[in-house]
Amino acid sequence: MGQTLTEKILSDHLVDGELETGEEIGIEIDQVLTQDTTGTLVWLQFEALDLDEVQTEIAAQYCDHQTYQFDFKNTDDHRFLRSAAGTFGAHFSRPGNGICHNVHKENFAAPGKTMLGSDSHTPTPGGLGELAIGAGGLDVAVAMGGGPYYIEMPEIVNVRLEGELPEWSTAKDVALEMLRRLTVKGGVGKIFEYTGPGVENLTVPERTTITNLGTELGATTSIFPTDEETKDYLERQGRGDEYVDIGPDEDAEYDDEIVVDMSEIEPLIAEPSMPDKVVPVREAAGTSVDQVIIGSCTNGGYEDILPTAKMLEGREIDKKTEMIVAPGSKQASEILARQGWTAELMAAGVNFSEATCGACIGIGHVPASDSVSVRTFNRNFEGRSGIEDDSVFLSSPEVAAAAALKGEIVDPRDLADELGDLEAPGVELPDKYDGSKADLIAPDEAVDDGLVKGPNIGDVPLKDELDSELKGPNLLHMEDNITTDHIIPATQDILMYRSNVPKLSEFTLSRVDDTFAQRALDSDGGFLVAGENYGQGSSREHAALCPMYLGIEGVFAQSFARIHKANLFNFGLIPLTIDAETYEQLEQGDDLEILDDVAAGVRGGEEEFTVSVNDGEWEFTANLDASEREREILADGGKLSHTKKQAKGGDSGATPADD
Repeated sequence: MGQTLTEKILSDHLVDGELETGEEIGIEIDQVLTQDTTGTLVWLQFEALDLDEVQTEIAAQYCDHQTYQFDFKNTDDHRFLRSAAGTFGAHFSRPGNGICHNVHKENFAAPGKTMLGSDSHTPTPGGLGELAIGAGGLDVAVAMGGGPYYIEMPEIVNVRLEGELPEWSTAKDVALEMLRRLTVKGGVGKIFEYTGPGVENLTVPERTTITNLGTELGATTSIFPTDEETKDYLERQGRGDEYVDIGPDEDAEYDDEIVVDMSEIEPLIAEPSMPDKVVPVREAAGTSVDQVIIGSCTNGGYEDILPTAKMLEGREIDKKTEMIVAPGSKQASEILARQGWTAELMAAGVNFSEATCGACIGIGHVPASDSVSVRTFNRNFEGRSGIEDDSVFLSSPEVAAAAALKGEIVDPRDLADELGDLEAPGVELPDKYDGSKADLIAPDEAVDDGLVKGPNIGDVPLKDELDSELKGPNLLHMEDNITTDHIIPATQDILMYRSNVPKLSEFTLSRVDDTFAQRALDSDGGFLVAGENYGQGSSREHAALCPMYLGIEGVFAQSFARIHKANLFNFGLIPLTIDAETYEQLEQGDDLEILDDVAAGVRGGEEEFTVSVNDGEWEFTANLDASEREREILADGGKLSHTKKQAKGGDSGATPADD
């Protein structure tokens, strides 16, 4: 039996386990990336592990979230990250150089390689045939030190693309169609491998838009085979020698198959406030639009902004609509500027932003109250834009530009008919991606040889070994689809404390209940209870670290998002699944006690734990789905304590989380 593309790459990098669905495997990692909101902890943990030098082929540190440097704390973080990259041997991308996924795609992503990144949209380079996976920062630190990355072998789903996109339909619409069909939970435990005759009709930038948005499906990653389009893109980037011809065998077998006929794809839009609330644009037409933003790691490339510029050439945006272009990389900005398109956009009324994640996480360009924003981003979670009760739509650049011209949501096909001279811009790559590399500092160009820590940069707290007795109140009862943005918001007033866990923890779950952090501190332990898909969204490990710091012992949920579940293990919080009936019956304030010897049960492989509610009023069963390795990590108080214990031959060296 032949192999899928995914299986080929995994086989080449397998160091532990077997490629059987549901089994835990360990793989060697070739490349790692991290960014400025997760990177500080990555390097602090790398230092805490007593590691001296990066062991992966490529390690890259990007500064893309807090580029506006509102406060010295942001700037101190960037200085620390530069010093860490220089000290340990990583590439450093200066603030303003661009979003990690875009810059990495331009400079480092390569077919057949494995990559781990401390950002949930790390799968973006899958469009180049790289197997790229998002993970928590501690997993990245260990991989960067040469350790394998462990993951439960996902199902591999064949997404067969057929046909060719019609005018005004885009790769973004293909991704939105996947979300419409499968929802934000449809990819959990799966890798989407794109095949079929339609693949050759998509350029690499179009493919990376699709793999980027695969994250919103909950997928482990998404990947395309390589072909002439891949080779052509790498040659335009000056990296043609990195091309590898790789794809599935003809007789490869998949766990499932989805067929997408791209010729039937029409312009789509995701309505507020979830990426899977997808409808045809014509169903949302007529909605007045106050703000339009083109950008993000999904649609911030040259190839995404150029169609917008062509649509706006010689025209002006509607007087009641503000429009911002936020390029995904400085390379994109530079090429557009050299070609004169920046001037055309400015003449149309467009404001240019620095190349940053910025507005995508609520930092800058926050919408007005009671307004509508149409964005080419990947997420529109409620409040993520920086204002509660926002109304954010997600679309392709073409749909967004049409909205800016009309002042309301409109199908670009209808706008073209109305204007008479508006042509579908299509996709166009530059002859050569010739942007400057001045903001990308290679390890041999490092300007630091020691760590530089500002006053806001603290130590990584460690947790004690797991207790035999776990009990405490249900401190917060939450709904389905609680995101990491709910757990630790990413707005600029909070994000500046990413290196200061005691301060950052004060904001834990503040978007759900602003009294939570203090109640958790006042309680002697406690639990969280949630519905389905708890922890979806960003890879930020702070969403596990801060609850741990506040004394939370574990989470009862109907299901967990993949990365967040791994982060709970990494920081010593027990993730237990419950059924819908138990979830409905539990109430906030209930006193919970796990009746079993928890430490012994975790180490001994117990899958079911009996939980008493309100001193025996009633009981329920909770399940622990964990590998032997994950159980040891959990019992030792988290991955950092576990790793240090192994290094010291059994002495964990752990200190209490509140020391």
